[in-house]
Amino acid sequence: MPHADLKYSPDLSFDPQAMFTAIEHTILAHDSGSGDCKCRSYPAEASNHTHLLIEISMLRKPHRNETFTRTLRDAIAAAVKRHLHQSCYISLAITYSDAMYLTDRHDAH
Repeated sequence: MPHADLKYSPDLSFDPQAMFTAIEHTILAHDSGSGDCKCRSYPAEASNHTHLLIEISMLRKPHRNETFTRTLRDAIAAAVKRHLHQSCYISLAITYSDAMYLTDRHDAH
């Protein structure tokens, strides 16, 4: 289950929900077994340049090698840019959690 965090300057105007959908669909298109992508957005209170930082974290798996990561990175960058209608700096990081990371679901009764 991937995570996506969007951190951005307060002057950047876009629809975070639409971007979440684009990121999740892009990940699923490249890795159909990845599952739901938990997304969050964090607008900065203040900044000095218009920017967007996208941080994707996923569990390490054998098929998620360097080629996969570069291809996914480029596809996410292209998908995200379709939702931006103003000039800005963009940074995108894909990181992999180690074997001790727990991903689980709690179902309240």
